[in-house]
Amino acid sequence: MTLLVGCDFSSTPTRRKPIVLALGQAAAGRVQLLRLEKLPTLEAFGAWLREPQPWIGGFDVPFGLPRELVEHLGWPTEWRECMRHYASLTRPQIRETFAAYTAARPAGSKFAHRRFDKLAGSSPSMKWVNPPVAYMLHAAVPLLLEAGVHLPGLHEGDPRRVALEAYPGLLARELVGRRSYKSDEKAKQTADRLIARKDLITALEQGRTRLGLRVKLTHAQRDALVEDASGDSLDAVLCMVQAAWAAQHGAPRYGLPDDLDPLEGWIVSAE
Repeated sequence: MTLLVGCDFSSTPTRRKPIVLALGQAAAGRVQLLRLEKLPTLEAFGAWLREPQPWIGGFDVPFGLPRELVEHLGWPTEWRECMRHYASLTRPQIRETFAAYTAARPAGSKFAHRRFDKLAGSSPSMKWVNPPVAYMLHAAVPLLLEAGVHLPGLHEGDPRRVALEAYPGLLARELVGRRSYKSDEKAKQTADRLIARKDLITALEQGRTRLGLRVKLTHAQRDALVEDASGDSLDAVLCMVQAAWAAQHGAPRYGLPDDLDPLEGWIVSAE
């Protein structure tokens, strides 16, 4: 049975704020969480990716930049070459380049978007703060490439290790609307957010998303997801559910649209 992976990623992981992996299996419309793994460094994440075990994973990381931005900057428009160029830049260079781009744009349309951003409600992948997804892309995609994994629609790699761009907010909004269920700030880890996490977990267990998959948790796992006020563990589980949906669709597209932009990519399960 193929291992399912959901990844809540951090571009600067630490022991207090690690990269979280939710590992599971699916059968008969149920997705069972096997365990959570926490990786405190990018090196540990890269080592995990290189392990030869087969998996299908949903990663909460943008896999591409907006075509509009790439063309404006004169960067390569072939995905692998674009990512190679992007990886050669430092984070300050990325910030300066993107800040100059936004400074020249009119109010209300400062950022370039990928085609599906508004459909999925995702942040533009060129954003370097709140959340710093541009740095997440910069940290994660080179490690995925170095590990030789397969990125459907973007890059041919090992077909036994399949990485897809996921977005936990896509399913979370479907289940609890705009209610906030997480915060990294202690002062904002409120009772309302705790209740929202409980409601979100219950909805996942009941299979209330349009994906039609029910999550199976032990009592201890449920408690752990509730108690993680940062929401990182729960976000990893949401990504795992998206990976399970992709696994149902299978190769070669894993549910991705036939007309996805091979430079921008696509968030798995986004309509």
